[in-house]
Amino acid sequence: MKIEVGEKIIEVIEGDITEYDGEAVVNAANNHFWMGGGVAGAIKRAGGKSIEDEAMRQGPKPVGEAVITGGGNLKAKHVIHAAVMGQDLNTDSSKIFAATMSSLRLADLKGIKSIAFPALGTGVGGFPLTEAANIMVDCAASYLQKASSLKRVTFVLLGNEAYNAFSKKISGLKK
Repeated sequence: MKIEVGEKIIEVIEGDITEYDGEAVVNAANNHFWMGGGVAGAIKRAGGKSIEDEAMRQGPKPVGEAVITGGGNLKAKHVIHAAVMGQDLNTDSSKIFAATMSSLRLADLKGIKSIAFPALGTGVGGFPLTEAANIMVDCAASYLQKASSLKRVTFVLLGNEAYNAFSKKISGLKK
């Protein structure tokens, strides 16, 4: 499912973010950027430990900020590590908003045209999918209206529940 925001696109697909064939994928990170389980673990397994090593050299950062690394063995050239939680692995709506916005700004600043997000904070962080979808889609729609380089934001979601939550939110934007 996809919608147009001016000449830009927001889309939702179900799948494995490590297979995304765009310029950048977002890692749901802690603010020290060590990559354990969930999305981070999948990215590290598929892309290689060099991604984690490069990210950790840039941390720690305040929760809500983002850093960029190479994509290692991934199809995507870059990984943007969105610090959506601290080492306590707890998150909330303000942290998810800040991490999403920081990732979008960093991608735009680096001239990245396409970026893929997982559902930030909903795995290890335990944040509700519907709330994460509302925050992240609203943030992307708002940011794309003023973005200079960024043209496409894709939410790559694992499982029907996540796909449905984000699709429902995007459907609401069409009206």
